[in-house]
Amino acid sequence: MKVEPIRDRELLARIKRYLFDTNKRNHLMFLTGIHCGFRISDILKLQVKHVKGWDIRLFEEKTGKYRQVRMTKELKKAMRDYIQEKPNEEYLFKSRNGINQPISRKRAYEILRELADDFGLEQIGTHTLRKTYGYQHYKKFNNVATIMTALNHTSQRETMIYLGIEQEELDKQQSKIDW
Repeated sequence: MKVEPIRDRELLARIKRYLFDTNKRNHLMFLTGIHCGFRISDILKLQVKHVKGWDIRLFEEKTGKYRQVRMTKELKKAMRDYIQEKPNEEYLFKSRNGINQPISRKRAYEILRELADDFGLEQIGTHTLRKTYGYQHYKKFNNVATIMTALNHTSQRETMIYLGIEQEELDKQQSKIDW
């Protein structure tokens, strides 16, 4: 199944409010994904010590490349509130199973699928968070080169396809055909 970004900013705001009210861990996982663009495998291995400053620094599991991302004000506030009095070695997205173990990728997927059901979304998976980051960043700044670098893509075309921008443009143009 091909997953898509969440394009609607009002829907993003509603999802964030819902998660904030229902589950702080899942809220923070969602925020981290849409504000930093990390893959879920990298998000799940984050510990308190990785998020104490303004930057999150890590080596990406998939690429082995070093990545540093400055947290947004919204993410930093949520992070600060969430990690209060937690030890440095504690995983941010801790499972109830085992001692200090992160939730599984499968569980992260289930959380997002539950959100999709609650909000009537289709084509949602763990990669939706990363794609949402890229899509919203592109829409705000209209700079494909920057987002290409942030996502570690090798070409601007790859990034445009990944974010669904090309398909979105094709759909808009197609809807204007009236001959």
